[in-house]
Parts: sequence; structure tokens; C-alpha cells
Amino acid sequence: MTFRIHRSSTQDAVVLALSGDIDREHAARLQPFLTSDTGRRLILDLESVTLVDRAAVQFLAGAEATGIRLVNCPGYVRTWIAAERGSQPQPTPEPDNQE
Repeated sequence: MTFRIHRSSTQDAVVLALSGDIDREHAARLQPFLTSDTGRRLILDLESVTLVDRAAVQFLAGAEATGIRLVNCPGYVRTWIAAERGSQPQPTPEPDNQE
């Protein structure tokens, strides 16, 4: 599988343009890029992503949850991210012990 990361930056953001297929191994290779540019907004551009597996979707959902912006996200990936979030266990509210 082919996977590429192209890094560019502006004054206030770092853009990582991803291309090709993203699987668990590729997501792991991407992780260091996400932590190396602290202090500036991070954007993942998914315009040229062709295929993702579940591990990649979980990774992208986690990245977005931490404030990383996903742009040009294919519709099927966005739908899958939403489904993954919906399948996460939700905290149960404490019972109201008022009598």
C-alpha cells in the first residue's frame, strides 16, 4: 500500500496532506508528526486519501477529538468516524439519590 505525508505550514497552522491508503501501520507513522508541532494548529488534509481501515478511522476520530482539524475528508470516512464515535461506550449518569 502506498501512503504519503506532505507537510506544509503557514504562520498559524501546520498542514499534513495525506495520500494513499491509511491502515494501522500508517496511522502509527503519522503519530510523531502530530506531536512535533505543538503551539500551532494542526490540519490533516485527506483529499488524496483513497482507502482507510477501521484502525485508521479510530485514529482520525481520536485526532479530531483532540482538536486536530480534518479537511477534505471523504464522505464515507466522515460517516465512519461518526459511527465509531456512536459506538463508544457512553458514561452512565450517576443515579439521583434525592428522596
